Amino acid sequence: MKKLIFAFTAIISMSVEAQNITDAVRYSGTDLNGTARYRAMSGAFGALGGDISSLNVNPAGSAVFLNSSATLSLNVENSSNEVSFMNGFNSNSNSNTDLGQAGAVFVFNSFDENADWKKFSLGFNYNKSSSYEDDFLAFGTNTRSIDNYFLEFTQGIPVDLLEVDLTRNETIAGVYADLGEREGFAAQQAFLGYQGYLYDYEPDNASSPFAPYTSNVATGSFDQEYAYAATGLNGKFSFNFATQYQDFLYLGLNLNSHFINYERMTSFFEVNSNTGSEINEILFEDRLSTLGSGFSFQLGALAKVGENVRAGIAYESPTWYNISEETTQYLETYSLEFGEAIVDPNVVNIYPDYKLQTPAGYTGSLAYLFGSAALISFDYTYKDYSTTKFKPTDDPAFRAQNDLISNELKGASTFRLGGEYRIENWSLRGGYRFEESPYSNGFTVGDLEGYSAGLGYNFGNIKIDLAYDHSSRENNPQLYQTGLTDRFRNSRENSNYVLSLSFGL
Repeated sequence: MKKLIFAFTAIISMSVEAQNITDAVRYSGTDLNGTARYRAMSGAFGALGGDISSLNVNPAGSAVFLNSSATLSLNVENSSNEVSFMNGFNSNSNSNTDLGQAGAVFVFNSFDENADWKKFSLGFNYNKSSSYEDDFLAFGTNTRSIDNYFLEFTQGIPVDLLEVDLTRNETIAGVYADLGEREGFAAQQAFLGYQGYLYDYEPDNASSPFAPYTSNVATGSFDQEYAYAATGLNGKFSFNFATQYQDFLYLGLNLNSHFINYERMTSFFEVNSNTGSEINEILFEDRLSTLGSGFSFQLGALAKVGENVRAGIAYESPTWYNISEETTQYLETYSLEFGEAIVDPNVVNIYPDYKLQTPAGYTGSLAYLFGSAALISFDYTYKDYSTTKFKPTDDPAFRAQNDLISNELKGASTFRLGGEYRIENWSLRGGYRFEESPYSNGFTVGDLEGYSAGLGYNFGNIKIDLAYDHSSRENNPQLYQTGLTDRFRNSRENSNYVLSLSFGL
């Protein structure tokens, strides 16, 4: 059984890898999820309403419903990765099926036909915000070793902290756990590398860039493999209230409860035959488990500007998350001369809970209705990702990460365009969307481009809708946040098939 430790101290050292800008972007982003009709039109519903997933954009949309209704949506997601690293290339694909959306809207009409407030509605909806299901393999030949990752953490760490004193009955697990409690994440990483014989302590050697520690991995070329596997999702439960004023104005409010369930395993393997290298193989595994809960609210208004024109405006507050994380680590090295060394602390690091505030969103929408036969709709959303914050903001570690976020992230725009054409009981739909990168360099995470199509049939009290949407985005992440910071390119494509069933209540 793994030993549990609570790393309550040395948060500065811990946060170098435990909470960083990559996590902030991951938990701040959302995918296109919802009903088949919503997704077939690429989510351009801010000025339309009348679909339960329109509440994702504008909470006033539930008051557009004429009658109470419920919708369930089944989603099949297919994703593919094309990964390039140094001189290597690899591709793979994954498939996942889940319940993407489930909810209902209850409409209550005024008893007085002459009343200004014509009706109000209550809505309840579950919506998957983001999927974290993914795995890929990057491999290639590099001129830098992963020993740089561990050596970066040795700075300022005295060697006596990295020793295991057998005369005092110390163990790998005990020292690793004690370092996590007293010194933090950085000391643990330095300990792993030292116990794996990746470097020695030589107090008289000042020539090493990491003096007094000197690497046992000789320079040259390294064949490397980086494997990533993740599961989980980010979901949202929304309670909605909306009302209609006279025949032209709709107002709405959402209260949202969010949850995060994310598990990730990375495995890095390296082999070399460099002359003079005392270490020839390195395997490093790192597992992360994240649970989080959060709250946000949305305000929206939708108006009939003319006979055929609809306009909407909406505000989405930041999401205030409370997040807990656990990690486990494993290191194994091999020397042609000395054999195998395994450093397996078998310890679960339980970090202090932290808070994350995601950026607020502002959406403007416009739609034109061609009678009852067709419509076209456009949404524009703006989020300033540089305002994302780890909290408490006065913590030195979080202050450093927040400074990095404000410098490397930026405001990003999202454009969504959708249309629908009706032929008797049939509806034909299509859409396009474009999401700007949240990174100032536009490189770490690239722009996203997507298109969609779908159809639906109205049986009267029951409606069936089908949708297909496709998106692509190129990412260039670092292997690690420090030490071995080489990047790999991942061209990722997502294809989704959605079936929705709607029925009157």
